[in-house]
Amino acid sequence: MTAVLGGGISGLSAAYYLLKSVPQKVTIIESSNGFGGWIRSIKNPENGFLFEKGPRTVRPRGPQGMNTLSLIEELNLSDKVLPIPTSHPTAQNRLIYANKKLHTLPSSFYSLFKICSPFSKPLILSAFKDLTTPKIIQNDESIYSFVERRFGKEIADYAISSMICGICAGNAKEISVKFLMSEMFEWEQKHGSVLKGFFKKSFSDPNNKMLNEAAKSFLGKRAVQEKWSVWTLKDGLQQFPETLGKEVQKRGAKVKFNSLCTKLDFHGKNQVTCVIDDQKGLTLNGMFEHVICSLPAPTVAHLVADQHPTLSKELLEIKHVTVAVVNIAYRGNHLKQNAFGFLAPPKEKLPVLGVIFDSCNFDYKEWTVLTVMMGGHWYEEYFGQSATEDTILETALREVATILGIKQQPDFTHVSILKNCIPQYTLGHHDRVKRVMSYIKDHQLPLSLIGASYHGVGINDVIFSAKNVVDQLKRL
Repeated sequence: MTAVLGGGISGLSAAYYLLKSVPQKVTIIESSNGFGGWIRSIKNPENGFLFEKGPRTVRPRGPQGMNTLSLIEELNLSDKVLPIPTSHPTAQNRLIYANKKLHTLPSSFYSLFKICSPFSKPLILSAFKDLTTPKIIQNDESIYSFVERRFGKEIADYAISSMICGICAGNAKEISVKFLMSEMFEWEQKHGSVLKGFFKKSFSDPNNKMLNEAAKSFLGKRAVQEKWSVWTLKDGLQQFPETLGKEVQKRGAKVKFNSLCTKLDFHGKNQVTCVIDDQKGLTLNGMFEHVICSLPAPTVAHLVADQHPTLSKELLEIKHVTVAVVNIAYRGNHLKQNAFGFLAPPKEKLPVLGVIFDSCNFDYKEWTVLTVMMGGHWYEEYFGQSATEDTILETALREVATILGIKQQPDFTHVSILKNCIPQYTLGHHDRVKRVMSYIKDHQLPLSLIGASYHGVGINDVIFSAKNVVDQLKRL
C-alpha cells in the first residue's frame, strides 16, 4: 500500500501514474477539504470571467509540456483546452514597469538593433558582450550575477530580475542559475558562451525532439502545428486537479480529506507509519509500504526530524515565500495596451511583483480583469507578518491606480494571502536536492519526494517529477 501526501496537482499525478500501471492500494492524505493545492479558480457565473488564484496558463514546451498535454488528453479534457497562439497580442507583448513608465520588451529580431527603453543601448551589444566574455568555470552562481557578467547590468536589472519575480517571486541575486536556467549555465561551461551554446543546439536538433514528443498525443501535435504559446482550460485550471482527483478515485484510490500528516516513522525499507491528525481532533496511525510526499520541503523536514535530523536540516534550507494575490474586475475597458501584463523589477522598490491582464488574454467583453501579485521575497519588507486582506487590497488598488491609471472603484475583488507557497531555488539548490535524494537512497527510506520544492515550480515540472518517481518505483 502506498500513501500520497498532498492532494495538489503533483500528488494527484503520482496517484494517477501509480494506478495507471497496475491495480494497487493508494491512499491520498490531504489536509484541506478538496483537491487542487495552490490551483484555484473562482468563476463569476453572472458575468463570465474567472479569478485564478494560482497558475492560470501552461506552456506546451519540451517533454514536460507534452507530457502534461498527454495527461489532459487521457482525462478527456481536450475539448476544454483554450490555447493562446504565439500570434496573439498577449504572447507578443510583455511589459515591464521601470522609471515610472510601462515599457514593451523587445520581441522581434529587428528590435535587437534599436534602442528600446528602458535599455540605453541596442540589445545586440549585449549579445556581443556574451560572445566576447570569457567563461568562468564554477559550480554555481546567482542568476543576476551570471546575466550581469555575460550580458550587462541593464539586462540583469530589467529583464532577468523581472522574469524571476514572475517565475518564483524571488530575488535574482539569490536564485541559482545552475538550477533555474541550467541550460544557459551549461552552454557557458561547455561552449564558453550562452549564444554559442544556443546556436549549436539549434543547428544540431532544431525541432526533432519536440516533434517526437508531440507525436505521442493529438493535443501535442496541435500545439506544435498551431504554434501555441500557452494554454488553459475554459472553466479555469482548477478543473484539471478536480478531474484528476475524480479519476484516481474511480481507479480505486482512497482519499482522506481534512487529514494532516504530522510525523513519519520509518521501520526498515518497506514500512512507514504516517501519524495523522483529522478535523475531529483524533490522531490515527496509517501503516504503508511507501510514501510519496508532495508537501513543501520545510513541512517534510518536520515530519522526519526525529529519526533523520540530517535530512531535516537539508530540507529546511529550501526556503519558501508568501505571495499576496489580488483579483480585480472593473466594468468597462480601461487598459491602454493589449498585453499579457507587466512585471516590476525589484530595483523599482514596489510591493507589486507584477500584474496580469486577464481580460486581454481572454475575451471578457466589457470587463477589465486583473491579477495583482505582491510580496514574494519582499513580502515581510512591505507587509510585515500580520497584514490584513484589507491592507493588501488597498495596496493593490493604489498601485493599479498609479501604474495603469485606473482610479475607479472595482466592481469585484478577491484577496488571498498564499503563505509559503513558492520555493526559492537559492545558490546550491541543485546539489542540495542531490544530497537529499542520496540520503533517502543510502538509508533505504520508503519515501519519494515530489513537488515544486525540488525540480521546478511549474505545473509541467511537478507532473513530470511525479511521473519520473513512479517510473523509478516500478523498476524497484
